[in-house]
This record gives sequence, C-alpha cells and structure tokens, in this order.
Amino acid sequence: MRLPLIPSVLVAAAVATMIALGVWQLGRAREKDALQQRYEQNSRLPPMALAQPRAAADETMLFRRASAFCLEVTRWRKTGGKSASGKGGTRFIAECRTGAEGPGFAADMGVSADPKTQLRWAGGEVAGIVVGEPPEAGIFDRLTGKAPPPRPMIVAARAAPGLEASSPPEADVPNNSLFYAFQWFFFALAAAVIYVLALRRRSAGRLPPEA
Repeated sequence: MRLPLIPSVLVAAAVATMIALGVWQLGRAREKDALQQRYEQNSRLPPMALAQPRAAADETMLFRRASAFCLEVTRWRKTGGKSASGKGGTRFIAECRTGAEGPGFAADMGVSADPKTQLRWAGGEVAGIVVGEPPEAGIFDRLTGKAPPPRPMIVAARAAPGLEASSPPEADVPNNSLFYAFQWFFFALAAAVIYVLALRRRSAGRLPPEA
C-alpha cells in the first residue's frame, strides 16, 4: 500500500507534537512536585526577618513565616479576599516603605465586608506568611512578559484595626500536569489509530471486487 505523502507528513507531525507536549507535561509534573516539597519545607522553617525586601518573591521565601517593619504606608490597594473565618470581602493591601531605597514590600492587612472601610493603620510591625503579591498588570502584559515579577507580600496574622485577618495561605501547588500528559499521549495514539484505519479503508475501497 502506497502512503499519501502530504497527509502522512501532517499526521506524523501532529502525532510527534502531541507526544512532545506529553513529555513536557511530565517534566512540569516533576517540577511542581519539587516546588510543593520546597514550599512545605519553607512552612516548617523558623520565622525570618524580611529586613531587606527583594524586588521579586522567589521560591526560597514563599510560604515562610516572616516579619518586617512598615515604616510608612504609601498606598492602599483593594482586591477580593477571604477572611480567616471563611467570609468573602475586600482585602486591603498596604504598600509599605521600609526606610531605605528599594522595592519595599506589600502587606495583606485583612479583609472587610465594606469596601469603603476607612483605615487608620499607618504602619508598624507586620508578621505573617510570605506569598507573592497579587498582580496589578493586565493579562496582556503578563502574557508578553512585560509585567514586573511579584514582590513578597506578608499576609498578616494580626489584622489592622477595623479589619478581620485574611485567610492564611496554604502551601498548595495545583498539579494537573500528569493528567494533561496522559491526555496528550491519548490524543497522539488516537490520531495514529484513526489515520491507520482511514488508510485501510481507503486501500480496501481500491481493491477490485471478487469474481
């Protein structure tokens, strides 16, 4: 049976691409497992002082207990959040100056059911768990890599007056990569089987009828 050149090349390329995506997802699954282990280890480490805030929150500090001194609140940000008691509301994030030139840090100071809550907290000691701050950049900037990396943000264990403490973050990394890998391998196998069956049917249709 003579294989049609162009359809065969296209199907082979598609199957190879799907297999490559499956292999890539297997690698991603291993990376996420390692990241999950790192975050769990961080959560068990003793508290650290965030004396020199970094421009970006990296995996060495995420989900670790830390403290820092907010010398001055330069700006308040509002975003959706959930309190430690499970109630939804508006989360108040303080942009903190540390006294030295640099990126400063963000502090999640709690949640309120009223988004118009007026806060009197002007700074002080902040202690809690470190996560990455919520992005302010748009989706396009994030997809194109133009958005700056998230700075470290301390989710304060003690809320600012007038707020309820935010739900403490948990070191949980969603890992669906293994499922996606098997999915890509299944698509590759299905495409190959369907193409082989199509070729057999095409070949059978060309056979002369039996006498």
